[in-house]
Amino acid sequence: MNIPTSLRRAKTPVVLTAVALLAVSACGSAAAGPDGSGGEGEKPSGTVRVDGSSTVAPLSTVAAELFRAENAGVEVTVGTSGTGGGFDKFCHGETDISNASRAIEDVEASACKLKGVEYQELQVAGDGLSVVVGKDNDFVECLTVDQLRMIWQPGSTIDNWNQVDAAFPDRELELFGPGTESGTFDYFTEAVNGEEGASRADYKVSEDDDLIVRGVAGSAGGMGYFGHSYYEENKDELKALAIDGGDGCVAPTVQNVQDGSYKPLARPLFIYPKVSSLEKPEVAAFIEYYVENNERIAEKANFVPLGAEQDAELREDLDALKAKRES
Repeated sequence: MNIPTSLRRAKTPVVLTAVALLAVSACGSAAAGPDGSGGEGEKPSGTVRVDGSSTVAPLSTVAAELFRAENAGVEVTVGTSGTGGGFDKFCHGETDISNASRAIEDVEASACKLKGVEYQELQVAGDGLSVVVGKDNDFVECLTVDQLRMIWQPGSTIDNWNQVDAAFPDRELELFGPGTESGTFDYFTEAVNGEEGASRADYKVSEDDDLIVRGVAGSAGGMGYFGHSYYEENKDELKALAIDGGDGCVAPTVQNVQDGSYKPLARPLFIYPKVSSLEKPEVAAFIEYYVENNERIAEKANFVPLGAEQDAELREDLDALKAKRES
């Protein structure tokens, strides 16, 4: 999977508005221990505070829904301040876990260090960032990366589909996408335009992916981009385009994301648990559950499950998180 360099240890995104509160109160037989592994003792109770990427939010929401079926008395809140907004809250001690659609950047890591916030990066799923048009669009099935760059590069004045390809009709091109606080914006701009944050600014911006869905679906010549799960949830209204990264047109399917052929828009998705939050049994139990059930969670949330090697790395990273707590 080709991951732009700055996204391996990345930067700052998103400000979304919706906050999903999940009251995690259901029946569970075995009580989770302080490490979340289960066993005898009191069941965990309290609140787990999660915020960050709107792309990763559905994943963490599903994790919370499944977790509550086995753990009573815990409330998990999942906010969508965006990757950058989430790290800001995280480093200021407002959350236990930060969702991120790209890796933490040096400036964010420094902010956490300054506040004494220690963490561990956990890749919990994969994603094929999807370029979408309306379901009724019958003239485009695939775009090359060069065509995407031509449309989205800084200073671009393309506003008609026939400027992209002479075979396309004379139809207004309406663009929709996330704002500069979004990890999806960071990833897309680096992968397509070669520089993180480099993008034309005259498009309809929203930090709410559902608004981008509605904008594209309601426009005869609309196009936008976001995480693949939002396409899966709205495929009755949208069509995901195949992308030609140099080796022909490739659709954003699970297999193509896992094997790296969907390039350059395949990306990893992360959660960042705070080491000090592991002192709270409910947080430790939730993180343990998230890792142990990552494949089930990813599939239920319409994300790309980790491969065997990635799953092994995730479990090693969980061990590293526990070691930091004990040190």
